[in-house]
Amino acid sequence: MYKVISCFNGRCWHLTGQSCFLTSLAKIHLANGALCQKSALSHAPTDVPEMPSCNFRPEKYEGMSKARMMEIRKQNCNPMTMKVTYYKKPVFVHQGYMQWLWDVDGKRYLDLFAGVATVSVGHCHPKVRAAAEQQLKKLWHTTNIYVYPALHEYCEKLASYFPDPLKMIYLTNSGSEANDLAMLMARLYTGNYDIITLRGSYHGGSPQTMGLTSNSAYKYPIANGLGCTNTMCPDVFRGPWGGRHCRDSPVQTTRECSCVQGSCMANDHYIGQLKETLATSVPSRIAAFFGEPIQGVGGAVQYPKNYLKDAYQLVRERGGVCIADEVQTGFGRTGSHFWGFEGHDVIPDIVTMAKGIGNGFPMGAVVTTPEIAASFAKGVHFNTFGGNPVACTVASSVLDTIKEDGTQKNSLDVGTYLLLELAKLREKYEIIGDVRGKGLQIGVEMVKDKASRDPLPPGGMAEIFEDVKDMGVLIGTGGIYGQNFRIKPPMCITKEDADFFLAVFSKSVHNYMEKR
Repeated sequence: MYKVISCFNGRCWHLTGQSCFLTSLAKIHLANGALCQKSALSHAPTDVPEMPSCNFRPEKYEGMSKARMMEIRKQNCNPMTMKVTYYKKPVFVHQGYMQWLWDVDGKRYLDLFAGVATVSVGHCHPKVRAAAEQQLKKLWHTTNIYVYPALHEYCEKLASYFPDPLKMIYLTNSGSEANDLAMLMARLYTGNYDIITLRGSYHGGSPQTMGLTSNSAYKYPIANGLGCTNTMCPDVFRGPWGGRHCRDSPVQTTRECSCVQGSCMANDHYIGQLKETLATSVPSRIAAFFGEPIQGVGGAVQYPKNYLKDAYQLVRERGGVCIADEVQTGFGRTGSHFWGFEGHDVIPDIVTMAKGIGNGFPMGAVVTTPEIAASFAKGVHFNTFGGNPVACTVASSVLDTIKEDGTQKNSLDVGTYLLLELAKLREKYEIIGDVRGKGLQIGVEMVKDKASRDPLPPGGMAEIFEDVKDMGVLIGTGGIYGQNFRIKPPMCITKEDADFFLAVFSKSVHNYMEKR
């Protein structure tokens, strides 16, 4: 038996969010609170965990057919769209509200990937939407060759979230563009060329940032990103060194640790690898070190607690600047701090950001010091759409909403709860090798077994991934070998939502292991 919360047009939505269609033989009373007889359901297994209720009702979809969309996707869209279509049975998204998405058939999903960690305060958040609508009535576009309120109000507000001397702001359209710009700034300011990044990193897909990115899936067989060198990622789970106390996370690895209090042998080893890179692979003077506070596409990889602090010192000794890529970790997602770099007790020379900055509105930014900004003024940099009035208004509203809704605190509370509960599942299932992250920047690393730590094969990942989706939850994948599940939802999710996901994920892993 399934309790119905809404029925219309011959379709009922029950609390799992699955749509159940009336058969020609079934006669069901269509009213709130009525019961859909099990025999009348065309699908939805009886043991699907119960989805939290939602009062929002999406508009009825009356657009293009799914078959026609896929036909156009194959014939007219960038061929890469077919390659990155996540599921064997694709999700045809129609509408979103806060942490929820609906497909064209009316099926509801709990969105725990947020358009790749991009929807920060919630899909179509009423406050942000209202701000955009008001600005659209006044001015859609002008450029920063003119002086207009939205640009300056936003720059002042964003600067207030940074410590001195990080007060100079360049607005862009994307994270790749922001990182590309940061590379140029670093080279102009230092007079040096070489930039170091961590293996497994992702910093964009432009010809320049492709060099920063260290993952073969995002590489093309052409010259790109000249002057970029990758060093060993200090991954305390998959890397050669790590222990039980390395990470700034509620959940640590299960690896043994014999470090005395106040020391971290893993950190010493990984810093030793960076020193080796500096001694062998780059000139004695470098331009920059580029790093995410927590790797995003790499699978929420966290470093030893002092790694960035020690790395920054080494880089600065060699004339380089330190760049923090906050595209995924910024705007309160880590919970404990507004910016990911704050959790490492460092102050970068340049910070880049995008994604959550506009809650999905295309926008990015580079924040730097007056000295670095002055060196960049040697030439003319102009961006037609950087600082667009609507973009600035949306981004300003996002900052207000984070504060008014207590979004950062919610990230800390719900994220910590999720991490601790996922750690219990790690103890239960042999194929869950690691659980890590901070706030709502979470990674779950899947393995063949805990002893080998070998990545779970792609077929197993795909099976669990599809099963989670079929039960009404959208998550992401990542990692060099595609072995990580990425959980980075809109930061408005609730503990009830977390419990639903935990039940779904546990069942999906159980289903897979039963078939082995």
